Amino acid sequence: MKPPEERFAQVGDLDLCYEEFGSADGEPMLLVMGLATQMLGWHEDFCGELADRGYRVIRFDNRDIGHSSKLEDAPMPSRLQMLFGLGEPAYRLTDLAVDAAGLMDALDIDAAHVVGASMGGMIAQMLAIEHPDRVRSLASIMSGPGTLATRLPRLRAFGTLMRQAPKERAAAIEHTVKVFEVIGSPGFETDEDHLREVAGLSYDRGRYPQGVARQLHAVTASPARSRSLRQVRAPTVVIHGDKDPLIRHSAGKATARAIPGARLVTIPSMGHDLPRGAWPRIVGAIDENASRSRRGRADPAAVEA
Repeated sequence: MKPPEERFAQVGDLDLCYEEFGSADGEPMLLVMGLATQMLGWHEDFCGELADRGYRVIRFDNRDIGHSSKLEDAPMPSRLQMLFGLGEPAYRLTDLAVDAAGLMDALDIDAAHVVGASMGGMIAQMLAIEHPDRVRSLASIMSGPGTLATRLPRLRAFGTLMRQAPKERAAAIEHTVKVFEVIGSPGFETDEDHLREVAGLSYDRGRYPQGVARQLHAVTASPARSRSLRQVRAPTVVIHGDKDPLIRHSAGKATARAIPGARLVTIPSMGHDLPRGAWPRIVGAIDENASRSRRGRADPAAVEA
């Protein structure tokens, strides 16, 4: 596959870095990545599989990470503020959803199929809640509705997440490998060579722990979405691994229960990552859900797939 061209879109005061896969005539599909993860978290081959199904696939760096704008003058949260959502954050999930909508504006996209992973799933949910006309279909992957009961990770996973990556490149790469040994999928093979490659590329594109802290504060300072998710009318699929130690399977179940007509796809032995072995089910579920937007809604009740 020909490597995508990195481009920039002006969104308000921000410059968002993005790449596209597939035909410009395809139905647009916006991929929203999660906390502390650049758009490289969407594997090029994964994007290619969606593009092969006829979609115009767009992946991008959220604000404060990768090659998108950094809010260098924004205040930094204390550790307590960051973990417990105290104080006034530099931005909230609603602002990140506005960024996503603004990127669509810059690309002349009226509405897109929106796919979000982890924090990206939360942003995608906010887009469907607050900008419903922009969302053709919604896929929320390894995410949750933000309630306290569903957002508590397992202790080991939480400790791993909170450990700051080393400053030196090689050590930072090995730190990433160790993180995914804890939060990754126990039932799927890990491609450590690719993991190291992406960790190295991410390091080279910009190590910026301040942005990670502000992103986490945005998550913890944003209100729960269980009630507002009842307003979502876009066809929705919720995809979650039953071995996710970071955002537990119960969070995915709660998301599916909250959204009318949502379909829950549980992937056995998947953790908090997107292992290649699970792509057939994930890509298939995203594609099938997108097709629902063409043929109308399903029954207004969550369905376990």
